[in-house]
Amino acid sequence: MKLLFDENLSPRLVKAVESLFPGSTHVEDCGLLAADDLLIWNYAAENAFVLITKDSDFEERSLLQGAPPKVIRLAVGNCSTRVVEELLHRSARVIAEFGVDPESSYLFLRRFQ
Repeated sequence: MKLLFDENLSPRLVKAVESLFPGSTHVEDCGLLAADDLLIWNYAAENAFVLITKDSDFEERSLLQGAPPKVIRLAVGNCSTRVVEELLHRSARVIAEFGVDPESSYLFLRRFQ
């Protein structure tokens, strides 16, 4: 499973999770920095990415349209990249299970779980 990090998350997270989620990338690396949400949504769906974001707009779209793409929303507030990295590492098993569950389309992760 590979993740597509939205622009509201640091591009450094790609390297931080490469051993857990190989093939992951950031919207900046795809030429989608500051792109419309629909373009990012379609890119993720067409390229088999799980979209990871702090943006509630993708949550709403996911709940209305379903997958693909699957969406992971991080509720971490204003925090360091290190805090987000720790959450992703701590939640790696849950994320991996979500990625292969054919009935799941949306995952909500909180900073303090």
